[in-house]
Amino acid sequence: MRLPKRAHDAMLERIAAYWQSQLVFVAAKLGIADVLVAGPLTVDEIAARVGAHPPYLKRVLRALASVGIFASDPHGRFHLTRLAQTLRSDHPESLRNFALMLVDDYNWSAWGALEHSVRTGTSAFEHVHGAPAFLWMREHPEKEKMFSASMASLSAVENAAVARAYAFAKLRKVVDVGGAHGHLLAAILRSYIKVRGVLFDQPPVIEEAGRTGFISAADVAGRCEAVGGDFFESVPAGADAYVLKYIIHDWDDEKGVRILQNCRKAMAAEGRVLVVDHVVAAGNKFDWGKLIDINMMVMMGSKERTKDEFRQLFARAGLRLKRVIRTASSLSILEGVAG
Repeated sequence: MRLPKRAHDAMLERIAAYWQSQLVFVAAKLGIADVLVAGPLTVDEIAARVGAHPPYLKRVLRALASVGIFASDPHGRFHLTRLAQTLRSDHPESLRNFALMLVDDYNWSAWGALEHSVRTGTSAFEHVHGAPAFLWMREHPEKEKMFSASMASLSAVENAAVARAYAFAKLRKVVDVGGAHGHLLAAILRSYIKVRGVLFDQPPVIEEAGRTGFISAADVAGRCEAVGGDFFESVPAGADAYVLKYIIHDWDDEKGVRILQNCRKAMAAEGRVLVVDHVVAAGNKFDWGKLIDINMMVMMGSKERTKDEFRQLFARAGLRLKRVIRTASSLSILEGVAG
């Protein structure tokens, strides 16, 4: 019979949780999961392929195996586990790029200043790096590139869930507002072959989107238009739906209302705004959105929102929150119609 952990032991694990984050980061950085795809290997074999010190690598792998990431056998070889599979570069649910971004030095140092955010009500990222996150990213293109890759990897599962959860087949034209390289829009167009789409983002992002392959794929390119602009000024007019995934949570209420107002002005008669974000659960239940909320506090000085907070935000933008649709991911779709 397995005895429940003492509070002391359970708290100890939580205090030291960042050790696991760094172990996962190093495994992702070295590409260990990729070299184990063909089968189990000894530490010496892995070290030779990834460029590591065998005795230290063995200790790292032993620690990771103790929490279910990789596993050792009696012959001294290490295997992929179900969790380790998600660190493969080629896995359909890969989180390798997300791990490389989230535990990278610039994120790590910003989270180290969480106390600053809590005391001052301002972004820890800006305090540490001297610039807002989006501006800092533009000045560090290698980090921005990794951030985009991490969002694409995280979105692989999320986008399929969003596309399945909403009846996009009833729509003629969808605008993906702030849609980055178009991974969500491509998933929607691929699932609903009669729908046409517009990818809308800043001009440099749109220029890069044409090279990443999401909206230029043969099965969606003929039904997709890419438009550059500023969603604080306006968005393309006349669409049936305006999808905003991971957009509203980037901004405070004033800026969020402005974006929603521009979508409200632009949408066709009987149109709708579809905000795809986390909806923070009430009570003490564990909710990934509650942790993402702290990340938004640290990085952007922004937040995730409850259902009531979204309802109020929509109302200020001239929209009525019609319904909240759960998806098979941790995200929900909040449908707003003319209020």
